[in-house]
Amino acid sequence: MPLVAGVDSSTQSCKIVIRDAETGALAREGRAAHPDGTEVDPAAWWAALGSAAEAAGGLADVAAISVAGQQHGMVCLDEAGRVVRPALLWNDTRSAGAAADLVAEAGGGETGRRFWAEAVGSVPVASFTVTKLRWLARHEPANAERTAAVCLPHDWLTWRLAGAPGLDALRTDRSDASGTGYWSPATGGYRLDLLERAFGRRLRVPVVLGPAEPAGGLDPAALPGARGGAGGALGGGDGALGGAGDAYEGGALGGVGGGLGGVPLGPGAGDNAAAGLGVGARPGDVVVSIGTSGTVFSVADAPAADPDGAVAGFADATGRYLPLVCTLNAARVLDAAAGLLRVGLDELSDLALAAPPGADGLVVVPYLEGERTPNRPSATGAVHGLTLRTSTPAHLARAAVEGMLCALADGLDALVAQGARADRVILVGGGARSAAVRRIAPQVFGRPVVVPPPGEYVADGAARQAAWLTLGGDAPPEWAPAGAREYAADPVPAVRDRYAAARDRVLDRPT
Repeated sequence: MPLVAGVDSSTQSCKIVIRDAETGALAREGRAAHPDGTEVDPAAWWAALGSAAEAAGGLADVAAISVAGQQHGMVCLDEAGRVVRPALLWNDTRSAGAAADLVAEAGGGETGRRFWAEAVGSVPVASFTVTKLRWLARHEPANAERTAAVCLPHDWLTWRLAGAPGLDALRTDRSDASGTGYWSPATGGYRLDLLERAFGRRLRVPVVLGPAEPAGGLDPAALPGARGGAGGALGGGDGALGGAGDAYEGGALGGVGGGLGGVPLGPGAGDNAAAGLGVGARPGDVVVSIGTSGTVFSVADAPAADPDGAVAGFADATGRYLPLVCTLNAARVLDAAAGLLRVGLDELSDLALAAPPGADGLVVVPYLEGERTPNRPSATGAVHGLTLRTSTPAHLARAAVEGMLCALADGLDALVAQGARADRVILVGGGARSAAVRRIAPQVFGRPVVVPPPGEYVADGAARQAAWLTLGGDAPPEWAPAGAREYAADPVPAVRDRYAAARDRVLDRPT
C-alpha cells in the first residue's frame, strides 16, 4: 500500500500526516511550532517543515507529498529567488487602508465592490495578497523595486521541496490563487491588470494547476539528512532573507535536476479548501470551523460574487467552488467567557447546558475584537437582557455559546443568499470539542450538525490530494472520517431573533 504525506503549514504550526493512499489509515504524524506574529521569515516555515518531517519519521517512503497552507500571505522573491522581506500573513491588517483605496479607485461604494466581486469573486480586504502588494508599493518602495515574483506560503514551500528551480517553476492551485485578489475563479485566469493596478507593475506569478496536476518532483537534496544542509532537516533555509548561497546550497537553483524526477508534489491548497477535502465535504454541506476566528464555507458548483463583500468567492480543491464567510470572533469568545467566569472550558460547557435555550433573554454579541462579517472593525461586544434572573454564570455561559453560534449562522445565511445549498453542517475546529457547542449548534443553525472526531483535517486534505495524484482517477479517493457523530435538535428561532435585534445596536469603540 503506498503512503502519502499531507502538510498543513498553518499560522501557528506545521503538521504532517502520513497516510495510506487507498484507505486513508494514519501511519504516523509530526508537528513543529511556527513563531508568533503577523509577519514571518519564510525560513521559519521551512525549518518547521523539516522538524515536523523528522518527528513524523521522515518522508523517504512516501509516494507523493502535498502542501496546504494559510491563505493570502505575501511572499516576495527577487530575481535570484531570495525572499525580499518577511512574509505578511493573512492576519496582518496594515493594508486595510490599501483595501479601501482599491475599492475607491474602482468607483467606490457599491460600484467599487461590485467591480471587484465580478472581476475576481471577492471584494478586497486587508487579508488579501493584492492589498498587501499595494501597501508594499506605497510604504517600502525599495523592497517593492527588488520584488520580481510574488507567491503564497504553500506555493513557496512546494517550490522549496522541488529544489527552488527558478521563478518560472513556481506553482499554485485554484483554491489559493482565488484568495489573492488577482485570479478569477469564474474565468480560471489571472487578472494581471488588477495586480498591476495595485502594485504599479506586473510581477511573475505561479502557474495555476488543476486539482490533481503535479507541481514537480521532490528534490532528493530536500529530504532530511540529504546534502545541501545549511538549514537543517530539509537541506536549507538559513539566510532566506540574506544570500542565496546558504538557503539554496545543494543545487536548489538548478544543480539537482530542478527536482523534476523525484516523488511527485501535489498542487497543494489553501487551508480552508484542504479542510473541506479532509472532511469529505460535498455540495449541500456547509463546513463551520471554530478556531480563533471562524469560517463558514460550502462546496458549490457555481462561483460566487457577492458585491456586499460578506461572501468571498473562492475555489475549492476539487475543481468546484468554495464560497466562504470569515468571522474574527469564534473560539476566543468561549475563552473570554470562561475567563470572565473563572472556569475551565469544560465547566463553561456544563454551565451553558444547565441554562435554557435562549438563556431567558440574555444575549451576547461577540464582537470582542471588532468584526469582519459584518464589516465592523471598530465594533465592541455587548450583553443585552441582563436582569436579576439572568445574572447567573449559567445564563452568561449559555448566551456566550449562542452568541458565537449566531454570528456564524449569519455567515451561513449569507452563503444561502448567494445560492449555496445547506443541507447539513459539518462542525470542526477546537470549538467543536465543547459539548455545549455541539448540542446547541443545531438549535441555532436549524440543520443537522455532523461533528467528525478531532483531527488535522487540513493536513488530511493535503494527504488526500497526494493520494489522488498517486492513484489517479476523476476524483480523490473516498476517505470517510471514522467516528463522526450527528446532532439534531428542533430549531429555536427566538435565539436568532433576539440576537439580530441586539446585534444591530452594538457600538463602535471611541476614536
